[in-house]
Amino acid sequence: ETFELISAGDTAGVFQMESSGFTEMVMKMKPSCFEDVIAAGALYRPGPLDQKLEDGRTMVDVYIDRKHGRDKVTFPHPTLEPVLKDTYGVIVYQEQVMQIAQVLAGFSLGQADLLRRAMGKKKPEEMAKVRAQFLAGCAERGVASGLAGDIFDLMEKFAGYAFNKSHSATYALISFQTAWLKTHYRAEFMAATMSADMQNIDKVVTLVDEARRMGLALAPPCVNRSAFRFTGASGQVMYGLGAVRGVGEGPVAALVEARTESGPFLDLADFCSRVDARKANRRVVEALIRAGALDVFAVDGEDVNHVRARLLSELPDALQGAEQAARTLAAGMTDLFGEVAPAQGASARRGVVAPLSTRERLEGEKEALGLFLTGHPIEAYLAELGALGISRIADLRPRRAGQLVAGWVVSQRILASRRGGENCFVEIDDRSGRIEVALFGDAFETHRALITKGAILIFEGDIQPDEAGGGVKVRGERVLRIDDLRLRARGELRVEVGALLTSADHEAITTRLRRCLEPARRPHTGCAVNLLVRARGAEGHFAEGRVRLGPDWQVTPSDDLLERLRAEFGSERVRLAYAASEASL
Repeated sequence: ETFELISAGDTAGVFQMESSGFTEMVMKMKPSCFEDVIAAGALYRPGPLDQKLEDGRTMVDVYIDRKHGRDKVTFPHPTLEPVLKDTYGVIVYQEQVMQIAQVLAGFSLGQADLLRRAMGKKKPEEMAKVRAQFLAGCAERGVASGLAGDIFDLMEKFAGYAFNKSHSATYALISFQTAWLKTHYRAEFMAATMSADMQNIDKVVTLVDEARRMGLALAPPCVNRSAFRFTGASGQVMYGLGAVRGVGEGPVAALVEARTESGPFLDLADFCSRVDARKANRRVVEALIRAGALDVFAVDGEDVNHVRARLLSELPDALQGAEQAARTLAAGMTDLFGEVAPAQGASARRGVVAPLSTRERLEGEKEALGLFLTGHPIEAYLAELGALGISRIADLRPRRAGQLVAGWVVSQRILASRRGGENCFVEIDDRSGRIEVALFGDAFETHRALITKGAILIFEGDIQPDEAGGGVKVRGERVLRIDDLRLRARGELRVEVGALLTSADHEAITTRLRRCLEPARRPHTGCAVNLLVRARGAEGHFAEGRVRLGPDWQVTPSDDLLERLRAEFGSERVRLAYAASEASL
């Protein structure tokens, strides 16, 4: 099972094998025994990977082709088969160079080591001396001088690339041990790997993505359950409190000590009163709230946006109350009822404090954790993107007909082009997967201003097979924002505005609509606006009808406009609709 994991390229977190290049090499090699793992470490170096042999292949290519039977395994001399059989006749290790000299020319191990060092230094006078000794030793053992010379030349060529096998073997053992742990204790292994790189947020983000890809559940940090480090068990990884930005080992130690002594924390006031405020100050507690570590204090069915907004609003009073309690205790006093009066409670505040928006919640998580843990910025657009016929990254297939792919911009690399100008390689994520979009020359220059980290963009271009890494890659020609896509799809904005019973109702609705729509007006070139209204008919019955605003009131269907309308009329009463015939772009 461990060899299968390595051969499949499931090597994130595996010692020595984490880089994309090493992963690609072992996927081609498909190690099937420990000797292959040792060889992999020795071969993954600039010489064996890059230097071309007479037939145009590298040492790595020859090793892999011989292992899989695409090339015949040969040995320079029959007596060398025991020395070279584990590496399919390829000289991979310095020890093999020494063994060849010992077996073929009768060198002692000391002499063989001098030969190895001479080959490594490439000094002509030393090489001439050891060559003469080697040829003489071969002649004494009946090896033809021409063959002996060819073998010496072969040794000299490969000695420049050969690696110390004992070194490679010790590394390979750790590689195999970590791969075995990942195979059989996946949650525990990923928790330990995240903990080892806990202060490197970028590495943690990569490992969190890997844990999700592995199908592991990722529990948010929790002041009542989490330790300083990540912990794993039963297919779940529990986020470590030490990975929250701005929360060091001291605050977490104080938190865990208070929790161990007196049990789980009951609410924010209880937390602030029991944890040493000198270690867990306002900045620390605020970071824990934004990270979701205090979501456990939700009351009356609060959702995550409500509880975090309420806790942030309660924090000043909770800290003040804890400070007052500490001063009172230090002075040896007790109030009339034996305790300090609590700050305004959660139930009192719940109806007063407006919830965070999903965007605010996710931005808070990104600030505190370096990643989005309870959602993804693109989730709000997935249904809309699906209605427009845009495939998820995980479902992309090669197609050269101007396909569209959407995602949140993770990173970008800008490289100079050989022809002048610049090329850009943009990594995007849509929660189903990640993919790199390449924008070359004019395509990048035209859309440069749009490409920023954290933006949600749509790329139009060719979806091509990725021969190197498998899967697909995108050659982008055009970049669109969500607003551009909505305009291109010729959708319409539908708003349920309620009942129009009197002229005063009409005037009020008109004022509210004008206030929302005015900043987004795009006469004659924008998105049409349709109103769903209820009015009293001639016989006193209510009837529903649609009113289409004139072309002067067409709008840019931006997120800002949608948020204004939803705040004014209700989230369920505002939506963008697309004709079925226009759904596929």
